[in-house]
Amino acid sequence: QPIVDLATGEIYKAEALIRWMHPERGTISPLDFIALAEDTGLIVPIGDWVFKQAVRQAHQWRQRFHPSFQISVNISPVQIRQDNLVCIQWSEYLIQEGMPRQSVAIEITEGLLLDAELNEKLLSFRDAGMGISIDDFGTGYSSLAYLKRFDIDYLKIDRSFVQNLGFDGGNQALCEAMVMLAHKLGLQVIAEGVETTDQRDFLAAVGCDFAQGFLYSEPVPSDQFEERVWPAVTAIAD
Repeated sequence: QPIVDLATGEIYKAEALIRWMHPERGTISPLDFIALAEDTGLIVPIGDWVFKQAVRQAHQWRQRFHPSFQISVNISPVQIRQDNLVCIQWSEYLIQEGMPRQSVAIEITEGLLLDAELNEKLLSFRDAGMGISIDDFGTGYSSLAYLKRFDIDYLKIDRSFVQNLGFDGGNQALCEAMVMLAHKLGLQVIAEGVETTDQRDFLAAVGCDFAQGFLYSEPVPSDQFEERVWPAVTAIAD
């Protein structure tokens, strides 16, 4: 799914979202299979596969679209807990592919920052130079102190705050406050679930950096991203 620069309309970021195309049941939502993958331990090879696919895709799109293209990937807390070498292995894969570490951003939920067992491992991604993004910000219970401790790159405003921006003064105030807070801390902000031009315009007016959502595109395979999404989003931005 493309992530669009609200100031310029450029696309040089995207989020990798996994889907299961079942031969009989069709598309199966990650809500239906990620928990099972975590319970069985299959989330570790799945997470590794997604990461490698994202690195390869970022390499192609840096050549075709933008020299700084970055793809974000979600990492399961189960993988962080079970795979002590995940940071080292992912860093080595980036080197093997000749890709800078900032070509990938690691997305985590803010609740992981409070897990003492996991947060030191999260620091290893930051120390390795990969981007760190806090997903669904505002829906958990993290302390603001953690945002500075982990040297976060991006905050992602949860879609629940974005969906009623057109008429909900409370959500407007919260979104504006989150943007201001993030910028004061030196973070950039990505708004999720942007579906209307009114939402986009409000977010741009309060200084939000990036937006993603159905206004621009639903999640699509990489070939559709290149053939349909890229020119379409560019046209919307213009």
